[in-house]
Amino acid sequence: MAKDINFEKHRNDFPMLKTQMHGKRLAFLDSAASAQKPQAVIDAMDAVYESGYANIHRGLYQVSQKLTADFEAVRAKVATFIGAPSEKNIIFTRNATEGINLVAQSWGRANLKAGDEIILTAMEHHANIVPWQMLRDRTGITIKIVPFDKDGVLDLAAFERMLTHKTRLVSFVHISNALGTINPARKIIEIAKDFYPDMKVLVDGSQGIVHSPVNMTALDADFYVFTGHKLYGPTGIGVLYGKEAVLQSMPPWQGGGDMIERVSFEETTYRPAPYRFEAGTPPIAEVIGLGAAIDYVSAIGMNNVAAHESELLSYGTKKLREIEGLTIHGNAPEKAGILSFTMKGAHPSDIGTILDQCGVAIRAGHHCCMPLMERLGLDATARASLGLYSNREDIDQLVEGLHKVREMFR
Repeated sequence: MAKDINFEKHRNDFPMLKTQMHGKRLAFLDSAASAQKPQAVIDAMDAVYESGYANIHRGLYQVSQKLTADFEAVRAKVATFIGAPSEKNIIFTRNATEGINLVAQSWGRANLKAGDEIILTAMEHHANIVPWQMLRDRTGITIKIVPFDKDGVLDLAAFERMLTHKTRLVSFVHISNALGTINPARKIIEIAKDFYPDMKVLVDGSQGIVHSPVNMTALDADFYVFTGHKLYGPTGIGVLYGKEAVLQSMPPWQGGGDMIERVSFEETTYRPAPYRFEAGTPPIAEVIGLGAAIDYVSAIGMNNVAAHESELLSYGTKKLREIEGLTIHGNAPEKAGILSFTMKGAHPSDIGTILDQCGVAIRAGHHCCMPLMERLGLDATARASLGLYSNREDIDQLVEGLHKVREMFR
């Protein structure tokens, strides 16, 4: 139980949650796709556009200088939030997907060749599959896949057997967006680096950053990516963390302004990381919004958020298991606030449509995890996902709607 935190009070910080859907109270249970934004984030971004906007890193006038300082202060804030050694570890991207593509196209193209192996898991989001397939098609590398069991737990024994002298990279999701499984990230990294100390490890933290505290120094990943819009911040902004020595060894991925030291028609020289990976005018207001989101969740405390969501997950799991014909997919012992389920006789799309009329917003589909769905023998699930603003009333409203689904498809 989260202590001394009034989450109902914090719920009031989110304007969207005061609205209705089809005349019903809005029970927003799709935070795994994209979280709602607190007023503090909205205000911070509005302030940039209303009274403090200019391009950054170039202007000599006061407005530009101040916004440049504010922008770079968020880089340091992100480093502190994730336990990174320095702001030099932090690259701003559009989203987690772009972060993975950056690593694949920069580090991957520079370091991987035909016959090299990388290891993914069977529960990856498409964003951590497709970039590596594109690299495979270009270079001839081999991709291996770690399976998971019926509860959604990775087979670490199989993972260890997959490691060979050709394995160069392991890339895996911290928390599954489709099952809620919390993967033992530190243990996976230890296994990989015990086998080969120079092996690189990338962690997709799009859900991991939202549901629990993370610390890069303790984790020891070479790369960690996450996206702002799931962390109660704006769209269009993400973060790639990288170990400084690894980033400095990587060639630029995109070229243009702000990542250069000097340009001539004969030669261009580049700034050091992280700046060499941030070509062009950056998402200025979005970075400021991300900083406000980090301030917001830091004031609450990620340990408190995790405890609050864990309590709601237990409550929701119990309530859903009481519904006849409903099956929860993803029952790992270590699990975050995601409830993925199917109902006998009702397609997930039908479930989502009926719940919409009941004021309940959930996700229905493959959740950008088609290979995972194939291994489950499904084409889709319905998914209710929790945020720090979720409460028991949301779950009760979901359950009431699911009973209506059951009656319609009995």
